[in-house]
Amino acid sequence: MSVSSDVVFFGCWLLVIVGAGVIGWWVDKRRNERFRAWARRNGWSYSESEPGLARLSDGQPFGAGGSRTAREVLRGRFESLAALSFTYEWTTGAGKTRRTHYAHVIALALPTSLPSVEVTPEGLGARLGKLVGMQDIGFESDAFNRAYRVAAPDERTGHAIVHPRLMERLLQPDALGTPWRIDGTWILTWDSGKTKVDRLAPRLGLLAAVVRSVPRHVWLEHGHDPQTTATIA
Repeated sequence: MSVSSDVVFFGCWLLVIVGAGVIGWWVDKRRNERFRAWARRNGWSYSESEPGLARLSDGQPFGAGGSRTAREVLRGRFESLAALSFTYEWTTGAGKTRRTHYAHVIALALPTSLPSVEVTPEGLGARLGKLVGMQDIGFESDAFNRAYRVAAPDERTGHAIVHPRLMERLLQPDALGTPWRIDGTWILTWDSGKTKVDRLAPRLGLLAAVVRSVPRHVWLEHGHDPQTTATIA
């Protein structure tokens, strides 16, 4: 290859790299504009990045890989609870094997901290690690046991929260296959890929249904009375 052809080749390669960067910047810009518009219409707020949210939880999908951050952050309220949505981003590998992964996380803030309970579709829970100290819990419903795995450090609380009425709700078509976890002062769900706003209403609705179904005695044991909306000192 001659010197002039080398120059042309590298020049073309540089243009490809620059072009890809410009296209990526334009795509991100348009996504951010759409999210800002959605937030304005719905009375929510939007920020392009909040790295601190990458430490929201220690459970899945958090904790794997490196370069963890949170992007496309939407904040608002749903059924009187603070609501949150963001794209969780992390990387694995290095050099040519480096890959960027994304998960869409949706969460509701709880009025008090509750013990962890994680409900994942059967298969997903077996493939991904759970929080340290969590143990799988079995239930009397064969249909529910075939569909889900439930893990909690406290089996008694796990059974109290995942009661027959909630199991029936989780077996409905709109809920089936959706993972969620009560994690301290948050209840959250996640899905692979970047943020999709059309997921927000149904996923927040499901999380809110779980919150409403938590028995009063569980709230009282952890310092909150849902009938008075008061937190007990």
